Amino acid sequence: MKTKRNIIPVIAVFFGFFIMGFVDVVGIATNYVKIDFNLSNSLANTLPMIVFLWFALFSIPAGILMGKIGRKNTVLISLAITALAMIIPFFIYSFAWVLVAFALLGISNTILQVSLNPLVASMFNKDKTASVLSTGQFIKSISSLSGPIIVGFSALYFENWRFTFLIFSAISLLSVLLLGTSKIDESGNINQQSSFGTVVALLKNRYVLYSFLGIVLIVGLDVGINTSAPQLLMSRAGMEISRAGLGSSVYFIAKTIGTFLGAFLLLKTKPLMFLRVSMVIAMLSFVPLVLGTNMWVLLIAIFLIGLTCANVFSILFSLALNRVTDRANEISALMIMGVSGGAVILPLQGVVNDAFGLIASLLVLLACLVLILILTKNLKENA
Repeated sequence: MKTKRNIIPVIAVFFGFFIMGFVDVVGIATNYVKIDFNLSNSLANTLPMIVFLWFALFSIPAGILMGKIGRKNTVLISLAITALAMIIPFFIYSFAWVLVAFALLGISNTILQVSLNPLVASMFNKDKTASVLSTGQFIKSISSLSGPIIVGFSALYFENWRFTFLIFSAISLLSVLLLGTSKIDESGNINQQSSFGTVVALLKNRYVLYSFLGIVLIVGLDVGINTSAPQLLMSRAGMEISRAGLGSSVYFIAKTIGTFLGAFLLLKTKPLMFLRVSMVIAMLSFVPLVLGTNMWVLLIAIFLIGLTCANVFSILFSLALNRVTDRANEISALMIMGVSGGAVILPLQGVVNDAFGLIASLLVLLACLVLILILTKNLKENA
């Protein structure tokens, strides 16, 4: 850390990453909402889209707001909105209010991701940025993995799965209190004048542009693998649909382990070199993924891809932050907007799947890795 400080502010800020993971409850909640309101598949599938739509719409406004009121205050606003979003479907359970709640959750999560990453990065030395952000992603992964467990616990113990929302709302309020009472030095981070035009203009910087495109690609791969893994296990290994979800679980577990290891390894290795090696291993892992027909071979390939891709987002984010340190708020907004841009990869993969088959669609994801490696070849380690 830059200076000796109380550990409470550090805990308070990292606790925000746990709240950040609450957005993933939308996935399992959608299944319950679909049954409760007898929704069609197409209508139910719009629920996750409602959440991620806001990454495109609110990222830059959140960055501009952060420059005016400060990172900590912006994080507090996002946590408060999360608490509100979570409590709504517990007390008012109708399809319309579920839509409102999920929209608020998407808005709050966007604001949280834009503001929390630069806030926590500013509390540590520059050379630790990639490691610090990977630690945050590890905590977020733990939260994401705990979501289905909490939903199951609520359904069994309280005989009402919606108690999940009450639990999440209470945890969000606790995070507000913890961060609100913590003193964090934000000198120089407030009153940074910016606009939509000045934020987008940062893409003229190749480090920022390449990092942004890299995040678009890695998020696309992330969504693509998560979607394709069960299909691959069913078509190539003959698994039943009830067991094929194991592929997604293995992928998320690998990402959790990867971010945990990355938090330590990135303290000892150069982030860009770490990224390049990871990309090469991930690309090689596509060989058994594409050619394999044995369940264990496919699961190991999925695991390796998840493990090696776990820290890509954190490294690319840190590259951009460290390159333009005086515009960290705007940089964060652009990087998070790239998360929504990843949605363009999944439709492209779907088109290729329909035209040429599942294996061909996996090559779209392999191309994402190749492009990331090419982009990073043009960057210097001291970015």
